[in-house]
Amino acid sequence: MKKIVLSVLVAGSLLATSCKEVKKGATDLKDATVETAGSAVDATTDAAGAVADGAKDAANAVVDKASEMVSSALEGVSIPSFANEAVTKNLTEYAAYAKDYIAANGNLAKISALAPKGAALLAKGKELASKLDVKEMAKYKSVLSAIQSKMAPSK
Repeated sequence: MKKIVLSVLVAGSLLATSCKEVKKGATDLKDATVETAGSAVDATTDAAGAVADGAKDAANAVVDKASEMVSSALEGVSIPSFANEAVTKNLTEYAAYAKDYIAANGNLAKISALAPKGAALLAKGKELASKLDVKEMAKYKSVLSAIQSKMAPSK
């Protein structure tokens, strides 16, 4: 009987000891899970911050590009800024002339009255454009063509 009682005590002590190890293993697993979840949250927060910064930079670039453009009197035509402010002013005035020309709607008396103003603006524009570099000259010609294409249907 002593052997049976002794065997039961040994088995009980083994069970009690092994249960503590299982509890310790479960606690370690829980701590590792919490630590991993915390790392995942940190990584997600960092990635979201990077995406937000990228979006902010892109929005600022669009705002900067839009601020370089000057609105014109003609719908659908925007005038970029030039190194020489006189060129930008000339194109703005030419766009206003074009709006008046379109508003004349084929009325020869009004168009005849506007003709000297248009010729003077074009002559001044050519003089100013001759001093531009190649890149700005291309911008100038592009905007001038856009303005004149708006005027073409009115002729």
